[in-house]
Amino acid sequence: MTTATVAPPTGAAPLDLARGFLTGGVIGASLAAFVVGCTLGRIPLIVAGPALLAAYALLFRLAGAPRRAREGALAPLTALALIDGREVRTVKEETDVPVCFDLTVAPDLAPAFRIRITQGVHVSELSDHRPGTVVVVRYPPDRPWLLRIVKRPTPEWADRAAGTVLEPAPGPTLVADRQDGCAWSLTTLLGVLLGAAAVVLLMRAELFGTDTEAPVARPVAPSSTSTFSVTATVDSTTTGTVSFGPGRSALDRGVLREAVESLAGGGDGRQALTVVVREQLLTVVFAPAGVSVPAFDPRSLPFDRLPALVEEARTALGVDAPRTWQVSAERLAGALTIRVGVAGAGGSASLEADERGTVVRRSPAR
Repeated sequence: MTTATVAPPTGAAPLDLARGFLTGGVIGASLAAFVVGCTLGRIPLIVAGPALLAAYALLFRLAGAPRRAREGALAPLTALALIDGREVRTVKEETDVPVCFDLTVAPDLAPAFRIRITQGVHVSELSDHRPGTVVVVRYPPDRPWLLRIVKRPTPEWADRAAGTVLEPAPGPTLVADRQDGCAWSLTTLLGVLLGAAAVVLLMRAELFGTDTEAPVARPVAPSSTSTFSVTATVDSTTTGTVSFGPGRSALDRGVLREAVESLAGGGDGRQALTVVVREQLLTVVFAPAGVSVPAFDPRSLPFDRLPALVEEARTALGVDAPRTWQVSAERLAGALTIRVGVAGAGGSASLEADERGTVVRRSPAR
């Protein structure tokens, strides 16, 4: 018998590596956008994460449609094959076990070739797949490395297999079990990390209180009833931040109210989409002018109740050694909602309050 030399894929091709990197990047960016959106209370980010993943999956499916159509147009070939050798990987009672087969495949209208595959075989059928046995196989003509042993062949092919004697074919063995190694996994992981890092980098100002652009500084006059040092900045037409001085907290008496009033612009009634308060950072996202969205006057927050809400979240929700806290306010769902979250060694917990600072829901640490 002459031997057909077929070259299957032996590893991760550059195109596969690029596809894996792109897929990882989309997954990382989608997950990071969803998590960051939940952390900051930004509905657009929460929606954009799953939407990006769904759009990529749809494009990936559409891009592969021509290839699948071409492959589906080719009818699979059925042939006889000789089991040259086998290796049973593991054996369990009453179940399929992976078996590595070395086969000589003898198509009717093509040269014979050798191939190594791994296929599950039920333990009760292992005796029917000994070396020297002729079996029926089926495979796509353009992708012989997808060859599989037919478990229940038609009577015609079963009779042919029982009455045919085959000899092992010489030549190299086509390895059907593709071994991508760690290259594809590492490339995909790199894409996930870079995609997530890109989202976090873009949102680092709100996440960590760092400026991403050169802001226009606007001083804030100190309160007549308390002395504190703050620096207020407006880094765009819709976002304002206030960084409190060392040793000072947003929960100090009168500090947060005055900081909000400094960003709100006095009496011009600027409406806010979201207000986020941390220990030494205030961030206010204002509603764009001329756009009808659910917004509220940030100066209407119950400032006197916020310290008590933070204290309750830190001490009454079961978080051991709480290290960080965050207060966020928004009214995207209708009524103004104030959320207080804490995190520490004992996990995280949160509570929700209404516009008067009355607690309406508690989510203890689990």
